Amino acid sequence: MTIFPDEPGLPALRLLVAVAEHGSLGAAAREIGMAQSNASRALAGLERRLGFAVVRRSAAGSDVTPEGALVVGWAREVVEAMDRLMAGAGAVTATAGGAVTVAASMTIAEYLAPVWLAALRRAHPEAAVSLEILNSDAVIDAVRHARVAVGFVESPDVPDDVRSRAVGRDRLVMIIPPDHAWAERRGAVTVAELAGTPLVERETGSGTRRFLDRTAAAAGVATRAAPVAQLSSNAAIVAAVAAGLGPAVLSIHAVRGALMGGRVLAVPVAGGPIERELRAVWMGGPSPRGIAGRLVDVAASTQASTVP
Repeated sequence: MTIFPDEPGLPALRLLVAVAEHGSLGAAAREIGMAQSNASRALAGLERRLGFAVVRRSAAGSDVTPEGALVVGWAREVVEAMDRLMAGAGAVTATAGGAVTVAASMTIAEYLAPVWLAALRRAHPEAAVSLEILNSDAVIDAVRHARVAVGFVESPDVPDDVRSRAVGRDRLVMIIPPDHAWAERRGAVTVAELAGTPLVERETGSGTRRFLDRTAAAAGVATRAAPVAQLSSNAAIVAAVAAGLGPAVLSIHAVRGALMGGRVLAVPVAGGPIERELRAVWMGGPSPRGIAGRLVDVAASTQASTVP
């Protein structure tokens, strides 16, 4: 068997086939669920790997070059073969008593996934689902290496080689100890102040931490202050804030009880509520197969996945 060290990735081949079918890079990107900025990079990377142009771009749209037309034919065979493989794997999962393993990042696993799994079990009593709790980076890695059928993440950075679908939104809340200096201020905390304040945070690779990095960068802050402490669970972070260790930013799901009990206070952040998207991630075809696909549908339709 010949091994090519610089083989084109499957998402780029799917994109090329979609461009040939739609005559537009934007429409092709939407068809396969890829951001247009990522689509442009994927196409450029494909042309770099192949050594020739495969798409012509103009004001009227995009069409394939003669060389690109040849590649489209070959790429379609690859894409269809992969879809057959994933469909077969999904059929095996469905016939194996519905047993499937999924992964979710901490906030989703603690507060949302139990609701989704209960709804799935009511609709499909035969479904047997095992849930692994990881941070967002580890969830994506588990999906990539086929250790789980589908994952759920809070991270804003979903790689191009992974399929994804939005299943809801989550609101982040900045909490402080009741005796913190910010408890007496009238105005909101700016994003720059937030970025410059040492926080009690989750470990590197968590979706919340990555989201805060992205929010600070969007506000023009290149580097956030180092955490005052890194803890591996939401409950531990809430307890640390209540004990006076420092502020933190967590999902409303994680802090609701402490806020209602007066153990911590919420401080507004300038610009309004901080919201993030929750996404299902998987490898393979346009949607996950079998029980995993049904779980994604349940997550997307369940009110518990929306912003409280």
